[in-house]
Amino acid sequence: MQERSSVGELASQLRQELNRYSPGGKLPSSRALVERFRVSPVTVSRALAQLAAEGLVVTRPGAGAYRARPRATPAPTGDTSWQEVALSADGAADLVPRTVNAAGVVVSLAAPPPGVIEFNGGYLHPSLQPERAMAAALARAGRRPGAWGRPALDGLPELREWFARGIGGGVTAAEVLIAAGGQSALTTALRALAPPGAPVLVESPTYPGMLAIARAAGLRPVPVPVDADGVRPALLADAFRATGARVFVCQPLFQNPTGAVLAPERRGEVLRIAREAGAFVIEDDFVRRLVHEDAGPLPRPLAAQDPDGVVVHVGSLTKATSPSFRVSALAARGPVLERLRAIQIVDTFFVPRPLQEAALELVGSPAWPRHLRAVSTELRIRREAMTSALLIALPQLALPHIPSGGYHLWLRLPDGADESALVAGALRAGVAIAPGRPYFSAEPPAPYVRLSFAAVAGVGEIGEGVRRLRTACDDVL
Repeated sequence: MQERSSVGELASQLRQELNRYSPGGKLPSSRALVERFRVSPVTVSRALAQLAAEGLVVTRPGAGAYRARPRATPAPTGDTSWQEVALSADGAADLVPRTVNAAGVVVSLAAPPPGVIEFNGGYLHPSLQPERAMAAALARAGRRPGAWGRPALDGLPELREWFARGIGGGVTAAEVLIAAGGQSALTTALRALAPPGAPVLVESPTYPGMLAIARAAGLRPVPVPVDADGVRPALLADAFRATGARVFVCQPLFQNPTGAVLAPERRGEVLRIAREAGAFVIEDDFVRRLVHEDAGPLPRPLAAQDPDGVVVHVGSLTKATSPSFRVSALAARGPVLERLRAIQIVDTFFVPRPLQEAALELVGSPAWPRHLRAVSTELRIRREAMTSALLIALPQLALPHIPSGGYHLWLRLPDGADESALVAGALRAGVAIAPGRPYFSAEPPAPYVRLSFAAVAGVGEIGEGVRRLRTACDDVL
């Protein structure tokens, strides 16, 4: 049967027709709705579930769907103004006031309005996600003996072993903890390594989600500039001396947002500088599995060349699968591992066992390497399509580095350009882009924007998105 109506469209139509039924009245059967609207039973089920979530419909298994009865008169709205005083006083004695600002993260998490091309997304488009393989893995995982019981607090031993092999360098399963996605793992690492009020060194520019974690914990992010070869070791050493920091957070592979890869001659230098400062390096290895087809051999994780326990490694499956497949690993050596473990247990107990079992099923299936190869090819094609379109249509936007991994490009705007105005103008033109300001922990040296090529439907949408961006640039720049 050919689909002619999406879940949202069907839900909207049913919502408009609810007044035909008295409260408690029964709606047509699912079969009748399928025949009338020429949609699949799954679409009908999801549309009714959406109305049920809105409190408009009540579904009764085996009996059908009914119009919900009016809710009781809502209670009078209370006065919550007292919270302004309580929340502001909460951090009055903090050396570095805690600020919880998710704006920089929401940009890449929230779905854009209908019809808007998503150049600001942080995840693979559904067409690139291994949906069938994940569904099959989850189904098999649910049937595993003990799948719904409590897992080991550190994570399933087989999954920890799989992550350890991927890191290499003698890292063992005993040195790996399973965490609920990279963001959760980074939060645990920062809480374990830096007390409130402490400075933490970060790349500049860097991932806004990490800056948000640091500020929410009362930490003080201190920027260390990066160039095409990654963080600059001399400036890193200066920052350690000037601040007394004991933590440096970095993304050595396809850095977000610049796409830089830490140069071979700098890798040992970074570890040496951190070791001499008595500091930890948190390695956020977030897109190792999103390497492009033409990248060549990848450098090993920093953790693989660190016998002294300087590196706390974070690796995740999420970017290569789905935003809802939140399985990651924390790897560390020495006493810090027990602190990481304790904080994770207190915060989250453990990652649900069915999800861990599904991860094992997925990465152990023949579909996994096929998926990675397909994504590698498609990301190269999309990167080339976006860079070519930008060079032709928008030569005034500088593209200092074209990465061979990851899912985005980092563009410098002309001096004096108003990046906020461009972001707003692009949205009016029908394309969502990410502003550069949230990627800097201090004043940015220039205006930037970040464009993702992974969250769109394909090459055609990339071309149309660049055309719309050019319209905005013509109006704003």
